[in-house]
Amino acid sequence: MANHTISSPASTDDEIDLGKLFGVLIDAKWFIIGITLFFATIGIAVALLSTPIYKADALIQIEQKSSGGVSAMVGDMGDLFAAESSATTEIEIIKSRMILGDTVDKFNLTTIATPTYLPYVGKGLARINSTQDYISVPTFEVPRTAQGLEHHLVVTDADKGAFDLMIKDQTVLSGVVGQTIEKDGYRLKVSELVAQNKDEFSIVKISRLDAVNQLASKLTISERGTKTGIISLSIEGEFPERNQQVLNEVVQSYFLQNVRRNSAEAEQSLNFLEKHLPEIKVKLNGSEDVLNVFRQENESIDLNLEAQSTLKVMVALEAQLNELTFKESEISQKFTHDHPAYKSLLDKRKTLLQEKARLNRQVQKLPKTQREVLRMTRDVEVNQQIYIQLLNKVQELNIIKAGTVGNVRIIDSAQSYAVPIKPRKPLIVVLATLLGGMVAVAFVLVKTAFHRGVTSPDEIEQIGISVYASVPKSVQQLDIANKLKRKDNKSLRLLAEENPADLAIESLRGLRTSLHFAMMEAKNNVLMISGPAPSIGKTFVSTNFAAVAAKTGQKVLLIDADMRKGYLQQCFGLTADNGLSDFLSGKIDLDTVIKPTKVENLNIITRGQTPPNPSELLMHPRFAEFVEKVSHEYDLVIIDTPPILAVTDPSIVGTIAGTTLMVARFEQTTSKELEVARSRFEQSGVEVKGIILNAIEKKAASSYGYGYYNYAYKSE
Repeated sequence: MANHTISSPASTDDEIDLGKLFGVLIDAKWFIIGITLFFATIGIAVALLSTPIYKADALIQIEQKSSGGVSAMVGDMGDLFAAESSATTEIEIIKSRMILGDTVDKFNLTTIATPTYLPYVGKGLARINSTQDYISVPTFEVPRTAQGLEHHLVVTDADKGAFDLMIKDQTVLSGVVGQTIEKDGYRLKVSELVAQNKDEFSIVKISRLDAVNQLASKLTISERGTKTGIISLSIEGEFPERNQQVLNEVVQSYFLQNVRRNSAEAEQSLNFLEKHLPEIKVKLNGSEDVLNVFRQENESIDLNLEAQSTLKVMVALEAQLNELTFKESEISQKFTHDHPAYKSLLDKRKTLLQEKARLNRQVQKLPKTQREVLRMTRDVEVNQQIYIQLLNKVQELNIIKAGTVGNVRIIDSAQSYAVPIKPRKPLIVVLATLLGGMVAVAFVLVKTAFHRGVTSPDEIEQIGISVYASVPKSVQQLDIANKLKRKDNKSLRLLAEENPADLAIESLRGLRTSLHFAMMEAKNNVLMISGPAPSIGKTFVSTNFAAVAAKTGQKVLLIDADMRKGYLQQCFGLTADNGLSDFLSGKIDLDTVIKPTKVENLNIITRGQTPPNPSELLMHPRFAEFVEKVSHEYDLVIIDTPPILAVTDPSIVGTIAGTTLMVARFEQTTSKELEVARSRFEQSGVEVKGIILNAIEKKAASSYGYGYYNYAYKSE
């Protein structure tokens, strides 16, 4: 068995050859261009057919509340417990059902009516052709069981505006545009209808809650900047005018709600004061009556200067305590007792009560009569002061209530942009084109990474096998191969005959020269041509090389030893019967099995009838005797055999042949296949003299990579 020296290239397989990758892309340029154009076309179609989406936006400002109203009654403590709503809070209020519910009701957003088009493309085509249908449904009520179900409105007479409302292919009512129809729990009014006969519309009645949630999902609300109080609102939709109307309604609903909320504070305070005014009036009248009666019973009694001074202080003290009572009634609604504002108020009251207790002790030192007069006079003046104070507050609150404008200011009312924000057509086309290019390039590179077919003689020689010839791929041979598939083929179909100047034939002439010297050392003039796998061009090489050799004056015999699927007879316009299998079976003699051809000096032996045991026939001594005999009668005997990785026949024939060559196909046969095939031959004692690299193409890259091939080889 021969020893083979395998060369080790300096570069490893793991290194990336950028030049090779670039060459791969150049070789696949038309594929890449085609896929890129395909994706670009899809991108253009998507851009044209996608529904335009328009945007409307508005701008509002949350202003700091003025210190008027009830807050003014808190006095110098207002800064401690003034509660301002943050922008986040106001955004949630805008999204609430309280605000959005009014918009849903005004625009009847619980009714969703849309034209029915072909899936994906119908709506876009209708828009491009300006044939979009339109319907307006101001009233649509359904039974509870039908809520959320899709109804179909079918136009029966477009001229009269007649239609049928259907659900699950059943008509529930019929009507015309402009009329309100009621039947079986349904109530429907169509105010506008632009469509053709048999056009359909989808109508769904959803709950108010679902409509509010859908509207909230379409709204985008955010604060501009940080703590600016400027809130931006936007909405996106298919119809720009509708977007503007809906967003304006949302802004107005929020604005009016804010006004009502601010005026409600004054309203509550006003109700509180008006409730207590009669009580204070009664107390004032009662204290005045008591003082007058006491004066009449005790004649005229005047207070001294000290008592009058004490009286003024006590009246002022009571006024402050009453003021704190009003303050406490307000802050108790906003803060707990642990809040600093509430604690400050309680501390101030405690101080005033201590001062009041001190004054009471001082009053106890006065004579009884003056003490009683002082107490009664104090009650009258305190009640009178409280009553006047409350009257003033009532008047102030009435003015505040009438002039309340809220703390929301509409800076920009809703406006819709004339240019749609979606789809971004140029971007879609560019991205689709880039995606197509990347997909195509990735496919080519992945294919290259997983396909390791040999692409140069150097790759074969690296595994220790010589390359005897590199045969270019012939365009004319492809045409010949197609003609060979015809069952009625009766003519000679050899490239060497039809176009002797073809580059592939020139390469075979070079093989003839190289093989001449190689066979000088062989034990006989028998040449076996095999290969690792099917469809690599063994028969092409065998037939045309035989023709090339015959044209030099050599007497050549070409034998088709592929008794399963051989088609050598088709190349010469002959039939397969009376062939090798028939001879080895003893059915015919040697003179009958050898057939002449139209090529001078070239005879052939076809495969014969397909036998059940081709390998056994080849192993019979009669085959070896046959080869021995014809080798003396001919200058060159060429045996075309089946693939070695498919069947064992070539191993049998190789022991008889003096020279063995294998055919490898460019970009198809792998180095691994060649090594395994050589190993199979060596196990049978057959030395592979060299390789014929067939069907070489001119490529910018040196290889396309590794692939898997099925070695199944069944009889026809």
